[in-house]
Amino acid sequence: MRRLKASIVKEVQLILHDKVGLLLMYLMPTLLVFIITVVQNSAFQLVSDNKLNIIIVNKDKGALGDSLISALSKSGNFAIEGARSLSMEQLKKETISRKKLLGIYISESFTENLNRDAGYLSNLMLRELGATEEKKEKSNIRVNAHITIFYDPVIQDNYRLTINNGINTAIAGIENSNMIRQLFSDMGFSEIPSNIKEAMGEKTRDIVSVPASLNAGALIPNATQHNVPAWSLFAMFFMVISLGGNVVKERLSGSFIRLQSIPSAFLLVLISKVMIYLFVAITQLLLLFSIGIFIFPHLGLPPLNLPADTLPLFVVSLISAISAISYALLVGMYAKTQEQSNGFGAISIIIFAAIGGIWVPTFIMPEYLQTIAKFSPLHWCIEGYYRLFLKNGEWGELSGIIIYLLSFSLMCHFFIFIRLRSQNYI
Repeated sequence: MRRLKASIVKEVQLILHDKVGLLLMYLMPTLLVFIITVVQNSAFQLVSDNKLNIIIVNKDKGALGDSLISALSKSGNFAIEGARSLSMEQLKKETISRKKLLGIYISESFTENLNRDAGYLSNLMLRELGATEEKKEKSNIRVNAHITIFYDPVIQDNYRLTINNGINTAIAGIENSNMIRQLFSDMGFSEIPSNIKEAMGEKTRDIVSVPASLNAGALIPNATQHNVPAWSLFAMFFMVISLGGNVVKERLSGSFIRLQSIPSAFLLVLISKVMIYLFVAITQLLLLFSIGIFIFPHLGLPPLNLPADTLPLFVVSLISAISAISYALLVGMYAKTQEQSNGFGAISIIIFAAIGGIWVPTFIMPEYLQTIAKFSPLHWCIEGYYRLFLKNGEWGELSGIIIYLLSFSLMCHFFIFIRLRSQNYI
């Protein structure tokens, strides 16, 4: 017991002397979690809460251009600035100059084209119903009600497409109303019947959006629920810089050779390293989870909500920490220099995070990358956390993840044993 205690004290002293390693294990993840959560939460708010600044040039000679502007304004998603005097080329420049995300140019024939399109659809429906004969008029030729949208190049494609769909929805509403009005006109009505007009004016039913869950009582996902678990795991695996570097330093300094002269000392050193860095990993999680629970709400960010059952959370955290320690020991055992250990360890963890779903979800990756992601330990760690933090999973949903992570740790220790035997350390 005294030998183990002395070995633990020695490991604590090594960690305390490694100032860079302490910063990487505690300060870096704190900053990462805070910055990325703030940025991602701001992106969520931009889509859901904030109004997008747009500039609209309405050259339409009819009334439907104004109807489109009114529909976009009523949606509550846009802060609209009008600029009727600008040409299309001027709008292209002014969109950037005035710091607008979008510039919309409504052509002079917008209303005319919509009316012709409504006439075409009305005539087509009446012919299909046998209420009229086919007419060879211009109204039988369908045209597009043309608008042009200029967008700030910094907008990502998926966000731009979301905005375009919203504008298309507003135009579709105007088209449908115009088409129904034309249909009743072609049938001899002077105006749309009042009951139909009232039905058309009714508010669209709200869509109830509920997160899917593996069990009852699912948590509502937000930027904090996604980022705190993900970047906590990333920080945990980054202990490879400190632990791997210490193993290389002791190996090159001859400490391993001297330990061979003391019975059982080598095993005690490995046990003490695992114990100390297991403590480091758990304190990392406690720090980051505490920040998410207690600090984030005071900064205007969503709080971190822990799963109702904390035992599966503790088990997944413990096994993830053991996997991170095992990998760090493996890198330290095979690296020839401390620089090699630090470089390879850091780059490999970044690659594991990139393909494992820490940075972007794996489901948006190509199929071959989704297959490769299954070889990343971070993929299984984050899957375990997501099933607990987002999907309200229980033991049955965690069995495969636990088996993989334990197998990964055992494989690392097997190769560590092979390395120690080949170097005659054991």
